[in-house]
Amino acid sequence: MATNAAPTAPVCSAPMKATSNGAFQKENPLDFALPLLIVQIILVVSFTRLLAFLLRPLRQPRVIAEIIGGILLGPSALGRYQNFLDIIFPKKSMTVLDTLANIGLLYFLFLVGLELDIRAIRRTGTNSLIIAVAGISLPFILGIGASVVLRSTVNKGVSNIVFLVFMGVALSITAFPVLARILAELKLLTTDVGRIAMSAAAVNDVVAWILLALAIALSGSDSSYLVSVWVLLCGTAFIVFSIFVLKPILSVMARRSPEGEPVKELYICITLSIVLAAGLITDIIGIHALFGAFVVGIIIPKDGPFAGVLIEKIEDLVSGLFLPLYFASSGLKTNVATIEGSQSWGLLVLVIFTACFGKIVGTVVLAMLFKVPFIEALALGVLMNTKGLVELIVLNIGKDRKVLNDQTFAILVLMALFTTFITTPIVMAVYKPARKGKPYKNRKIQRQDLDSELRVLACFHSTRNIPTLINLIESSRGTRKKGQLCIYAMHLMELSERSSAISMIHKARKNGLPFWNKKPGDQNQMVIAFEAYQQLRSVVIRPMTAISPLNSIHEDICTSADRKRAALIIMPFHKHQRVDGTMESLGHSFHLVNQRVLRHAPCSVGILVDRGLGGTTQVVASEVSYSVVVPFFGSQDDREALAYGMRMAEHPGIKLTLLKFTPKPETALNPPKVDMGAESKKDNEIFSEFLNLSKSSESVKHEAIAMGSREDVIAALRSMSNSTLFLVGRTSPAMPLSERSSDCPELGHVGSYLASSDFSTTSSILVIQQYDPSINAMEKPLDDINEASNKTMSNGV
Repeated sequence: MATNAAPTAPVCSAPMKATSNGAFQKENPLDFALPLLIVQIILVVSFTRLLAFLLRPLRQPRVIAEIIGGILLGPSALGRYQNFLDIIFPKKSMTVLDTLANIGLLYFLFLVGLELDIRAIRRTGTNSLIIAVAGISLPFILGIGASVVLRSTVNKGVSNIVFLVFMGVALSITAFPVLARILAELKLLTTDVGRIAMSAAAVNDVVAWILLALAIALSGSDSSYLVSVWVLLCGTAFIVFSIFVLKPILSVMARRSPEGEPVKELYICITLSIVLAAGLITDIIGIHALFGAFVVGIIIPKDGPFAGVLIEKIEDLVSGLFLPLYFASSGLKTNVATIEGSQSWGLLVLVIFTACFGKIVGTVVLAMLFKVPFIEALALGVLMNTKGLVELIVLNIGKDRKVLNDQTFAILVLMALFTTFITTPIVMAVYKPARKGKPYKNRKIQRQDLDSELRVLACFHSTRNIPTLINLIESSRGTRKKGQLCIYAMHLMELSERSSAISMIHKARKNGLPFWNKKPGDQNQMVIAFEAYQQLRSVVIRPMTAISPLNSIHEDICTSADRKRAALIIMPFHKHQRVDGTMESLGHSFHLVNQRVLRHAPCSVGILVDRGLGGTTQVVASEVSYSVVVPFFGSQDDREALAYGMRMAEHPGIKLTLLKFTPKPETALNPPKVDMGAESKKDNEIFSEFLNLSKSSESVKHEAIAMGSREDVIAALRSMSNSTLFLVGRTSPAMPLSERSSDCPELGHVGSYLASSDFSTTSSILVIQQYDPSINAMEKPLDDINEASNKTMSNGV
């Protein structure tokens, strides 16, 4: 007997609730959206950070670790275990994960737009523009051939034009944020190759987004190309609306956020809401929500603190938590196992070869036509082949729009991973720019020609150091004619994983050294302070900046000093004085920076212990009234300190006192002098110069002190504890002045004692090491070997 059974309707799983009632209510928290999302975030962030740590010796950008982490969490590795996927990444949770990841991505593209300055792109030279166009055109054309092969083999059944455009964009794109970080870590930002690469990558980025918008518009139409035309017209109308409506609104908020005052919370809220609204509009149009956020980022005024505050507010949360989720979401869609058989692997090789050949050859040929040397052109081509997050965005949009199937998607993801991974090692192998400048003789303060120009590279970490630095410069200018003191004021910036560190990269000087733009209206208070002083005094000051990881920033400092023919590098001490007078460390990394500079410097070095020289504000010349003390035990470093003190004594507001310590016969020096005769002769020569100076100036005097024990030295120094500044030789042959060993061997025995809170809370100290060509480490590799031992440090390395 036949029965008419009704067809069974598909059973849909119930949507996940947000929160559970807890394990004690016999509920599994991982069955609920919020606890599961928290576990996913913790797992993804921890896993990608671990991979980034393991890849650090290979100098790979963090995006590599995040792409690999996403792939390993997906069906290519851990996802092959179905229980793992069912527990950690069940299908019913993917909507929540993808939504949160895309919100993070939305704001990340907003940050990318904030970093891109359209004015800088407009100022891009013709050469860079043509090289950028060539670097896009050739791989795009070759992508047509690759798309034909892929469409006839593994990616059948999609629109030819749509697939062609997606392939062209995927092969021709250059990841601007990733390239910027690679250039910074390889110290190539300020080379000709780095400048051309940054300019070309910025142009490439904008063109790639335009092409991607075209590809998305085309992929969204199943019936008529007229729909695609409407999408493009509406997208153009949105851009016009953003320029003429949104930009004035954002400009008003930026103008009402002056330097030095906090940006109103209302302005931040309005801007972040505009980003979401713009994303909604472009999503309704049919392009993608990312485009709206990107456009808003581009039109925000880059002058003033407004853009910087926006970056600070959102970058850590977006880059640290949300962005790795996007890589995990992308990795869960990537199944490397779909690439099997000779045909699939052959297609992978074809795609990689096409991408590399088109990008590198197109860039190299055009660069050489503009007379760029072959090695530099090759390095430029490899750099322009860098892919990254933007590439993954393109591929994910293509997969979501059904333009790319699983196998093609996996092939293109591996291509992006491979091309980015090989960038750093190949560039390091083929391109080694000269770091040293031309030879020069005046590498010390002490010199025969006293009228020659004194060049000083003065480094600082923050605005806290600037008043003392300017007051020290004012004290050092003497009475010589204009141009005899030249200061390069270098702001030391740590290159972190933050995108805000990359925003300084645009400001690279054309002659090969970074600096702040001196355009009218520049509101950078550091620049303003130095430029205002320069206009009032006969001192040449050139503000600069160095952007590097702290473990290699000493290379930038030493290289800049060598290229600028500096005679002295002034480094800030790694501790600053608190209100109660105690010294607080800024971190061990800053401590190591000073030790590396001492070891590798191409000139003399001074470490400045800042206790508010002249107060917390800049002192005008007529009000300078400083007492400077030079403890002199007799060594090359003491002679350098005395030479600097004699120069300072030319200033009418400086009183110089020399404490000349003479050891009693039974006193044992530590360390003993190597060549007593030669050293004594040099000591007597500079002391004779000092005596001649003291005869012609009442503000210069000296005291002879017999040194029989540690207490004699301490008593003499304490008698001068109210002095403004001590100039100390780093390797003075004095015994240790403290019972406990110093944790700052770079200051020497006398400097360590003077820098202690027990001695003074008002006297600043400048510990000076004279350049010694026989033991200079500039010729050695600037690697991070074991920190100098006490013996090496005492020899004045």
